[in-house]
Amino acid sequence: MLAVAASFCTAAASVAQRQGARSVPTTGGFDLRLILRLARRPIWLLGIASMIAGFLFQLTALRYGALALVQPILALELLLVFGYMAIAGRRRVRIKRRDWVAAAAMSAGIAVFLRLASPSGGRLHAPGGSWLLAGLITLGAVLVAVAAASGLGRRPGASSTRRAALLGTATGIAWGFVAAIIKELSSHLSGGIGAVFSTWSLYVLLAVGAAAMLLASHALAAGPLAASQPGFTILDPLSAALLGVFLFAEHIRTSPWDLAGEALALVLVIAGAWGLSRSCFILGEFGDPSCLPAGFQAQARGKRLPLPDAVQPGPWPGQQRQSELPGTGDAPTSPRRTAQPGHHAADAAEQRGVRQAG
Repeated sequence: MLAVAASFCTAAASVAQRQGARSVPTTGGFDLRLILRLARRPIWLLGIASMIAGFLFQLTALRYGALALVQPILALELLLVFGYMAIAGRRRVRIKRRDWVAAAAMSAGIAVFLRLASPSGGRLHAPGGSWLLAGLITLGAVLVAVAAASGLGRRPGASSTRRAALLGTATGIAWGFVAAIIKELSSHLSGGIGAVFSTWSLYVLLAVGAAAMLLASHALAAGPLAASQPGFTILDPLSAALLGVFLFAEHIRTSPWDLAGEALALVLVIAGAWGLSRSCFILGEFGDPSCLPAGFQAQARGKRLPLPDAVQPGPWPGQQRQSELPGTGDAPTSPRRTAQPGHHAADAAEQRGVRQAG
């Protein structure tokens, strides 16, 4: 129950922070002042409080339950976020059955992988050289994702979905490193408050945690929540598990059957991610006609309509192609070719008058 409560809190945190960040202006690059602008929004602060509550629930759950049992339950967060999106947007977005299948595949895939891998054993402290190497590798992976996202942010017409997904990936990797630091710090708790404040892990945790929060804020402000949330939920435990093996010499199950199951679980995660990228969880936020409720689809066949009870968030995919909507045959117009119907009638009458005069 504690792990389920943690999942509810972290899902609520993602939703609240996205609501607070979606209307905040961004520069397209990495903005250190974004946190200051978000801190003025009560809904974003509520999301931070919910995230802290989820963290405390998770720590308590790990105290009374095994990691192999708690971590798969935390993967429920992904479905909870999508469930809220479906309920909140039911009047303007129609979620299809295949969209739910994709979301369930991702959540089930990571849960099965963590359950089969079951990291265990290992040492309490990692050597300094191993920490340095792990930190450099993590920093390199995060910087590559951030650089790619920043490049998309400066490119006109670039996909906000891809940018949010890249920043979500960077955030998930960073959170995995935060989890490894927490494990190192927790080994000093038995020595009292003095031991905690005298260890390097506390101060590194504060710095890396602040950086991870800044990354998460950029990911949530960059684009749809359905694009960034998988990176949060999937890559956090995966990177934490890999760091546990590398830093703390933890053991994962490596029998042929376990390895085959783990590989199939990762394939399921990848397949779910592919399906999710084409789902109405993402396309619906951009007003894709195929994701409109049935009553609005019929009206949208001949003309573009604003979404019900919502401000139109942006152009539909393919709007700049040959036609605005499939099957309408509406040719694209340019400022030089745009004219009013009355102008065409006046031109035709003028031409008839010239012919009669001749």
